[in-house]
Amino acid sequence: MTAPASKNVVFIVGPTAIGKTSLASEIAGRAGGEVISADSMQIYKSMRILSQAPGPADKKRARHHLVELLSPEEEYSVALFIKKASSAIAAIIKRGKVPIVAGGSGLYVRALIDGLFPSPEADMKFRAKMEAFAAKYGTPRLHAKLANIDPRSAGSIHPNDKRRVIRALEIYELTGKTMTELKSLTRGLKDRYNIKIFALTRPREELYAQIDARVDEMFRAGAVAEVKKLRKRRLSKTAGSILGLREISGYLDGKYSLDEAKAILKMNTRRFAKRQYTWFRADSRIKWLDVGKMSTRKIMQYIEKTAR
Repeated sequence: MTAPASKNVVFIVGPTAIGKTSLASEIAGRAGGEVISADSMQIYKSMRILSQAPGPADKKRARHHLVELLSPEEEYSVALFIKKASSAIAAIIKRGKVPIVAGGSGLYVRALIDGLFPSPEADMKFRAKMEAFAAKYGTPRLHAKLANIDPRSAGSIHPNDKRRVIRALEIYELTGKTMTELKSLTRGLKDRYNIKIFALTRPREELYAQIDARVDEMFRAGAVAEVKKLRKRRLSKTAGSILGLREISGYLDGKYSLDEAKAILKMNTRRFAKRQYTWFRADSRIKWLDVGKMSTRKIMQYIEKTAR
């Protein structure tokens, strides 16, 4: 990881509360790297507790990018993330350092690595037509239509995932090209750098215990006060979707007790972690590291050795 000429870009991904941020900071500190957040919420100011943005200790170990930059009133998107992250990566490599991208936003990570292909705006008439077809004949029959047009995309979409099936058909209808064709023309980091992707995991019950502990610590750190302040602002759609805002708002609105708010946030965070696992396990390029079986030191050594 110490040779900038190799143009390595290291990714550390995984579910929430697994320890990505602290590990990335330690590795960056040891290996002469800088950390880029691939988290859709850490980009925002004024929500450090809810977003679990890097703290003073992490920032002391290494320089961090895409953390606490935007106002909660501003929208954040995959396209904006790619633009900012790509620029940061190029600058880090130019400085002779190693970019370490850390985060759990699977869509952001994949789009940065593989590129974001240009997709057309929604065609509501076409969608309504496909919805009617699915209602009459079933979503698997709709999936079969996609398989005839674009077998590769169909193979990556579950036959019952109606939304994604319709979107794939819509793209072909509007562009005359399949998603597979468009993706083949798209360029991402993988076409310019050596990409190394590592995902952290641990036994499910251990992760859930960590999630519960993190939520408890968030409340002790002032999550309720943070939400009170955020509720006075006109939050963007992106910022307004952060975990904890809706759950704590329910408590503030008198719908349930503080303990119930904590329990609901723990449950929703566990569900979020499950979705993150599903997303990352679909990528065969990822090397999985069990933090329940490997010490932090061993993981750091493995990543540093593998990413040279």
